[in-house]
Amino acid sequence: MSRNAWTPLHDRLHRTLKERSLLAQGDRVLVAVSGGQDSLCLIRLILDLQPKWNWQLAIVHCDHRWRSDSSQNADFVSALAKSWQVPFYLETASQIPISEAEARQWRYECFTKIAQTDRFTAIATGHTASDRAETLLYNLMRGSGADGLQALSWNRLLTPTLSLVRPLLDVTRAETAQFCQDSDLQIWEDTTNQDLTYARNRIRRELIPYLQAHFNPQVEQNLAQTAELLVAEVEYLEAIASELREKAMSVDRLALNRSLLRSAPLALRRRVVRQFLQKALTFSPNFDHIEKMTALITAPNRSRTDPFPGGAIAEVQGDWIWLKT
Repeated sequence: MSRNAWTPLHDRLHRTLKERSLLAQGDRVLVAVSGGQDSLCLIRLILDLQPKWNWQLAIVHCDHRWRSDSSQNADFVSALAKSWQVPFYLETASQIPISEAEARQWRYECFTKIAQTDRFTAIATGHTASDRAETLLYNLMRGSGADGLQALSWNRLLTPTLSLVRPLLDVTRAETAQFCQDSDLQIWEDTTNQDLTYARNRIRRELIPYLQAHFNPQVEQNLAQTAELLVAEVEYLEAIASELREKAMSVDRLALNRSLLRSAPLALRRRVVRQFLQKALTFSPNFDHIEKMTALITAPNRSRTDPFPGGAIAEVQGDWIWLKT
């Protein structure tokens, strides 16, 4: 246990882990630590809770080589792991990622490789309610539907035996900062977090404070709550749509029976079409792709779409919409 008293945040995390079944007794947990306040708060809390849960813990740090001080950042996290007597893994990018999305994909590939090699059952990251609020706003402005707005779930499977868990999704960044301060945890300041050329930084440093000052001081918590509500609704709709798609698909899975889809609500029609296109084509369909194929459910016979990327065309033949590649 740390030198500080047991805090309400310890109690909240302990309760969250049990109520949401995020981690189990004796799990082998790989904790992603950047050195920033959120990940330091998470690893300190998990270390303090470890005697109650009997976890086997390790720390992983990914060096993207984006900054001139990135190797010092890695050394900082390595020194922390050593002082806490926690096994440490360092992954350094052989090629510098060119975008946030590419960096994120590389990180999760690293996490999964380490976990599979050394039999970890869970990877824990320090995403917070603030991250959830920022992600909702970011995806809303990009035109995402409910699926994008509810991104950052409490847990998801990376492989059949490996879970990604985010235990701090009901904790704000202000709370992690206060915890680090109270616990005398030195934070590594990532200078890229100040760079307003990144959209997420502008949301974090300009948009959220503006909304807090002029609309609602609790905007982060409320947006995170909205994302939480959407998680359950999206899960339900996806399950219902998947059942309907299985009934509506042809044997060769290249056509949809539109007579079965006509009576379905529009929300389910769109989800069935999106699921169908995701499985049939090599690209992720956007809103326009989904809309033009959904329109064929009630279109006259022989109606067809213009080509999708790659050249495929959807065409009505009687009760069926055929995808011709």
